[in-house]
Formats: sequence, structure tokens, C-alpha cells
Amino acid sequence: MWAIAACGVLPSCGKQNPEDSSGDIPESGTTAPTAERNLERAISLTDAAIKNYFNEADGFAMYRYYNPYNQSHQNNEIGSVWMYTSSIEAVNAILKALDADKAKGNSALYSANHDRYVQLLDKLIARLEYYSGTFSLTSFTQTRDWTVYGVNRGKTPGGASVGGRDNVYDDQQWLIRELLEGWHLTGNDAYLQKAEYLTEYVLDGWDCSVKDGKERGGIPWGPGYYSKHSCSNGPMVSPLVWLHEAYSGKSDKTVRRYIDLSDGTTRRTEEMTKADYYLYSAKKIYAFQHDNLMMRDGSKVYADNLNGPDIGADIQYETIGGERYRKPADLKDFNGPAISYNSGTMLSGAADLYRVTKENEYLKDLQALDTDSFRAFAKLSQQKDGYYSYPIDGFNNWFNGVLFRGYVDAYPYDGAVTTAIDSFQKNLDYAWDNYLYESMLPPSLLVGWNQDRSRNNVEGMFIFAFAAEYAVLSRYMNK
Repeated sequence: MWAIAACGVLPSCGKQNPEDSSGDIPESGTTAPTAERNLERAISLTDAAIKNYFNEADGFAMYRYYNPYNQSHQNNEIGSVWMYTSSIEAVNAILKALDADKAKGNSALYSANHDRYVQLLDKLIARLEYYSGTFSLTSFTQTRDWTVYGVNRGKTPGGASVGGRDNVYDDQQWLIRELLEGWHLTGNDAYLQKAEYLTEYVLDGWDCSVKDGKERGGIPWGPGYYSKHSCSNGPMVSPLVWLHEAYSGKSDKTVRRYIDLSDGTTRRTEEMTKADYYLYSAKKIYAFQHDNLMMRDGSKVYADNLNGPDIGADIQYETIGGERYRKPADLKDFNGPAISYNSGTMLSGAADLYRVTKENEYLKDLQALDTDSFRAFAKLSQQKDGYYSYPIDGFNNWFNGVLFRGYVDAYPYDGAVTTAIDSFQKNLDYAWDNYLYESMLPPSLLVGWNQDRSRNNVEGMFIFAFAAEYAVLSRYMNK
């Protein structure tokens, strides 16, 4: 049984300002943030979220919403695999912060929490199988059966619907990222094996069809879509760099599938070392998004997608040499808006690529994106004097966390991001000091809870995002 941390162990565990939380409340004057205080808050939020959002009786299903004022789950809706992955992200972030805290000579939080969080990570990854299923996919280079993760949870492990538009590539990419983080943190090779399998699936979606002697490039949103999104390309860059590093100096091989540029139709294979293939793929995906999905208004931030008149139509196929393949489509429409996490994944990707290649183009991209993304998404004194606010409509609370992580990844190469990083610290602390209720924070960190208590249904992935941010801040302070 997963145990919630006792209120006597972690600070501010109970109710706080429950009735007057819609206006400007004076700050409580708590002490300045420390790495350990940030980590304690990350653990408190995550412990509460595990208690409030997960149903042990139903295979650890994660409810999408929870209202701390009436302790209810809106319509008992179950979260998508993307939402579920946010819990794994928070647990990994805490484990990483615990390691950093212990390395600084602080062992108390590590001793109290490390083992139970490793067990929780294993449990969350095991229960992922409720989202898994198997289907046959005809891609640009082959037809093959794949076992991947669907958008929606199935009734039994392995029984989810994953064909056509029931799975998308970006969901697999976020899972790859967290599986690799989990492998780095625990040494569990099963996580690495699963991450590599899903990586093979995602790269099978790369559009290697040829036009004018070049690859069209890009990974569509999913196997059932034509559109190519920032969210189905940018998140893959960093995990590919990590895989490159994992195999650097080793002779392990893999197979690259591609279309011969000289004739534009012949499907070929090439054996490469894993180290070379993963870095080659990371650079290629990064270049596609950089060249095709950057906003066209002169800013360096990233738009939503490319699509065309066929978006939403059934995928078309063609037969070449007696074999059936996915037919390529030319995409004519460029679509905004700029979304914070699309810039965040490219910040992290540029940082990782620069770290392993030392190629100046990535450093220049990183520095330009640091400046332009903060200008685009952070608004000073819009909600509260002296504080930067970020968009919070839709899923932006989670999106902003990806941007924040990009700033932390960029910090070793651009100290100017400290203002952006500090803005997240201040916002989280303001909400904690003034609006913490039942160990939960409201979606609007600077405004607080809705006066109509029945309207305080909070996305579980938002609480996990806030927890992950606190954990990343702890690690950042321990560098």
C-alpha cells in the first residue's frame, strides 16, 4: 500500500487559506527557497496526488480530475496515457533530486523516500500495460506488427485500442523519455529495452519519402494522421541523444530503413552502430522542426503544426515493386499558435545536442530561443505585481513545465535563463504560501482557487507538473 507522508513530516501538509483565496493575499514571509525545501514540497504534492487521483481497486487507474473541496472525481473520467505519464515524470524528477541532494551530503530525505519512490516508479510503469495493445502498421518502408500505447486506457493489460488514430507518436515519445530517465535512475534494463523498442516504432514513422531529391522529413502526429506537429518531433530529440550516449564507444548495431534518394522509390536498409544511428536521427529531427515549424513572424519560438487539405482523411497507400507502403502527402498549411512546450523541447534538444557535439549552431539556437520564448510566454505583472505569469488555459500548466525544464537544461550554456527559472520558483512559492489546500495547488498559481468550490476540479497532470517543477528546482539549486 502506498503511504501518504504524514503531515508532521513535510511542511504545509494540510489546509491553508481555504475560504479567502481569490484576491491579493499578503505573502506569508516564509524563508527563502532551499534545495531541500523544494524537494519536500515536490514529495508532498506527489504523495497527495497519488492518494487523490489513483484507484488501487481498478489496476491503479488514474482519474483525470480531482476536487479537493468535495473530494470528488469529475464524471470519474480516466486520464489518457499522456496524463498518466505525468505521474512517472514527477516520480523520476523526485528520484533525480534525491540523488542530487544525497550527493551534497544530505541523506535524510533520500533515506526516507528513495526506496518507496523506486517501488512506485516500478508500479506505475507496470500499470502502463492497461494502455498497451498490438496492431499492424504499414509505414513508408515496411508493414509490421507493433505493441504500443494507446491514447485511452483498456479494460485489461494489453487490451487497449491502438490502431489508426488510437495511438499517437508524441505519447510514445514522452514515455521513451521517462523510461530512459527511470533506467538512468534505477539501472532497470527492462526500462531501457522498452524505451528502445518504442524508439524503433517512432523512427519507423519518420517520413523518408522523397521529393526533389530530398526526404520530406518529419514525424506525423500519429500513424493515422498526415499532419506533422512540433509535439511529435521536438520531444524525441533529447531521448535520442541520451541513447547515443548510452551506446557511445560500443559496437551494438541496429538497422536504418530509408528510401533511396537517387530514384525516390527503392526501399533500402543500412546497418549502423546504435550510437551513430541515434545521434544521426536526433540531428535530423531537430533540423526538420527548426527549418519547418519555427514561427514565421521573426521570433524563434515554435508553432503547432504543418498540415494540408487532406488532414483528417484516411491515410493513402501505394504499391511499389509488389509491396504496399504509406503514400506521402505534401503539406501546405502552417499553423500556430506558438505553444510553450514546443519551444521547451527544442531548448532541451539544443542543450543536449550542443553538450555532445559542441557544434555552435545549437548554442546559437539555444540562446536565441531562451530570449524569444521568455518574451513570448512570460508576462510581467499581468496577474500580480512583480510576478511573471504564463498562459494557463487548456493544458498550458503542463506545457509550461516543459518550457521550464528547457530553461534548466539550457542554464549551463546561458546564464541569462536565471530570470525565467526564478519566475517559476516565485510562482510556485506564492501559490504554496497562499493557496495550498489539502496538499494541492490551484491551476492558477497567482490567482488561486475558484470561489465556487464546485468548480475546483484540477487536472491530475497539473499537480504532477508542479511537483516535477519543485523537484527540478531542487536539483538546479544543488548543482
